[in-house]
Amino acid sequence: MSIIFLTVPAAGEEGTSPKAMTLADCYALALKQSEKVAIQQELITEAEARFGKAFGAVLPDATFHSSDKRQDGRSGSAFTLKEISERRFEFTQTLFHGFKEIAAMRASRFEKEQRTHEKARAEQILFLDVANAFYLLLEQQKDLNALRMTQRALVERIRELKGREKLGRSRPSEVASAKAKLSRIEAEIQLVHSRKVTAKQLLEFLTGLERIEAVADSEPEHMKFDSEGTYLGRADGRADVRAAQEAIHVAEKQVTIARAGYFPKLALEGNYYVEREGAAEGVDWDAAFTVDLPIFEGGQTRGAVKEASARERQAKLRLQEARRTASLDIRDVYARLQAAIARQTALEKALRATEEDYTLQVEDYRLSLVNNLDVLETLEDLQDARRDLIRAQYETKRLYWELKTAIGETL
Repeated sequence: MSIIFLTVPAAGEEGTSPKAMTLADCYALALKQSEKVAIQQELITEAEARFGKAFGAVLPDATFHSSDKRQDGRSGSAFTLKEISERRFEFTQTLFHGFKEIAAMRASRFEKEQRTHEKARAEQILFLDVANAFYLLLEQQKDLNALRMTQRALVERIRELKGREKLGRSRPSEVASAKAKLSRIEAEIQLVHSRKVTAKQLLEFLTGLERIEAVADSEPEHMKFDSEGTYLGRADGRADVRAAQEAIHVAEKQVTIARAGYFPKLALEGNYYVEREGAAEGVDWDAAFTVDLPIFEGGQTRGAVKEASARERQAKLRLQEARRTASLDIRDVYARLQAAIARQTALEKALRATEEDYTLQVEDYRLSLVNNLDVLETLEDLQDARRDLIRAQYETKRLYWELKTAIGETL
């Protein structure tokens, strides 16, 4: 496990080193911070509320009605105002409406599942963002360390050349050439340092932390992975694909709800009177069985059914697209990951060979078998080999987690 400390305490400052944050730590903080994940959670709550609303339509309605009415009470030549008061409980129970309410309840359940899968996919995409930022930060820090190793080697090289120059064994141009190389390395260090700061700020943004002190890579250098066919077999289990499947069920129930407009509505209504005046004063209750049969509504129901059916077909097409996209993502990332692993293996061999070459070149220079330009070129090759390997290592790690995300997995 490699640990990168991003800040250094001031001279004389006492205290323990800050706890290095792992990828899992950063992801856990990002889940709490992400507004997108929070929005998906609210969509789940919204779907739950729609289920409660649909369930409420199945239950009877009960209300209390109170009225005080005044009417003309003329009788012969006398003029009076007659006041009639009424207090009653009203009960209404829908018996049948084309199974509209049941379909609405089922649709809301399917929608809740859909939103849950969409939230899971949002969390997976967030994890990929965090992993990319996390490994980008580590890559820039290790790249910076590699450049500083070259810087120290050049400083040592210049010191040796100056000593040889005093003895007349090196030319001033050799010292000048090494200094030029050193200046270029120092400029590159500043560039990489700015990239590191940018990567650190991105990770702080995702996690919601004001300051990240240190990060630690707890993952192995060489990660194991299965065959392409194994990953492709998991494509249908990806959260966005499952969400698309649930969306079809929602659309199907919406068609049922729209078709309910063709069916009659049967309802039972009842009233219980606690106060009543006038001719019906002695009546305590009444009940009615009502039937509403749609005859003509200007084509509204037909249009609603046609619209819902079109949405159902769209949902099925989106499922096909989601499946094909998932398979394409897996194939694409798998191919790039294989290439990255092969490149990393080759660069590891190249680095070992270049390190050996540089050691031999330095010894040969001390024996005056090669010139200083040869040594500087080999040192530059060594620096490039180190940096290429660092980039390849973290590219492999990023692609590994991208593949995991492509099949719907995280840590």
